[in-house]
Amino acid sequence: MVSDDSLRRRQAVKGKVDHSQRQAAQLCQLQTLLTEVLSSNPFYAAKLRAAGVESADDVATLQQYTDLPFTTKQELSVDQAENPPYGTNLTYPAQRYVRVHQTSGTTGERLRWLDTEDSWTWFGRGWEAVYGGAGVTGEDRIFLAASFGPFIGFWSAHEGARLLGAMAIPGGGMSSVQRLEALAFNKATVLVCTPTYALHLAEVAAAQGLDLVRDTSVHVTIHAGEPGAGLPATKARIEQAWGARCFDHAGATEVGAWGFECTEQDGLHLNEDQFIFEIIDPQSDQPANEGELIITNLGRTGMPVIRYRTGDRVRWHEAGSCACGRTFRRLEGGVIGRLDDALVIRGINVYPSLIENVVRGFPQVGEFAVHVRRPGAMDELEIEVEVEDGAEAVVEGLAAELYRGLALRPRVRAVACGSLPRFELKARRVTDHRQLGQNG
Repeated sequence: MVSDDSLRRRQAVKGKVDHSQRQAAQLCQLQTLLTEVLSSNPFYAAKLRAAGVESADDVATLQQYTDLPFTTKQELSVDQAENPPYGTNLTYPAQRYVRVHQTSGTTGERLRWLDTEDSWTWFGRGWEAVYGGAGVTGEDRIFLAASFGPFIGFWSAHEGARLLGAMAIPGGGMSSVQRLEALAFNKATVLVCTPTYALHLAEVAAAQGLDLVRDTSVHVTIHAGEPGAGLPATKARIEQAWGARCFDHAGATEVGAWGFECTEQDGLHLNEDQFIFEIIDPQSDQPANEGELIITNLGRTGMPVIRYRTGDRVRWHEAGSCACGRTFRRLEGGVIGRLDDALVIRGINVYPSLIENVVRGFPQVGEFAVHVRRPGAMDELEIEVEVEDGAEAVVEGLAAELYRGLALRPRVRAVACGSLPRFELKARRVTDHRQLGQNG
């Protein structure tokens, strides 16, 4: 007989409840969270009371929820700096926490984040939903191609695999060649890594004479950490290299695993069973169709975030329910990019993800790098690309396509194959020399 708790979990993973029921459940979870943090979380107790919230009853509707103050990464960073080592955003005594992780530091100072036993299980269930969206089951073998350091991503993916009942194969402490050998030897069916690293593994496999389609059992790849898997050209390249379906996923150390693709691959599903989502105009802070994503996690009571400004630029998907049957709202194209990643070049906002989508459409190009300089009065955009054959034609075609997509004319330059950096986690392909004082 299936227990009530098990049934509720299955319904949550499938995401097929009525919108009004989901909103009622969100409000109930939110009020439970507010009751806890107001009683014992110094950071949010002070923040909420300063906004006039003395009890959970003061937030009786989701409309009133949108009057709560935003939380920023800068606030959390300052709090941890002034109250080391973990800050005051702790709802329970230190002995209740069982795990410590930290952010990658890509967008500023590293934040340290703690989880209790309950919140770690909650985080893992977010990944269980990611796997479920991609059609991964307990019969699969999941290879996690990354080093297992303080970054939370692959630890939580491992926990999600455990909850799913699937075999998890950690790839920490290995070279790329060793990871490919382990992946093939263990007959892994699912690869989890950044999109950049999936392409790098394919490059290494080719150099080793390994045919990924013939010599491995991978049928699904799941990616996060950068927008790549949400870009049509990058997704297509990964799928061609691995002979597998490529799925996007979104999450953050301080937030949780909040978004995933389903097998219909028509937008990024928002896990509204476990989070509340908004999109606002980053200048006016008013609701918008495209802008900054705001998130509250509802099941991480020990160290939560409430109306957290993620810095991710996203847009609502215009269609209604997905053909998969889930009633979660969706994002069109996943995370477009980071708000602070936009390069202002000659008055035009240029997102690195747009450059990547164009570059990945040229199969002759391996790795690439982006440079922005101001040698004189005008900004200059330069794209370095690794090209094996027909470099001149590729450079000309890519320059023309970038001009059509960006509305400015970049300089495209071919460089030797293998000369540009490779990345295991988040790729850092963009160098803005203007910020470094190197304009030549």
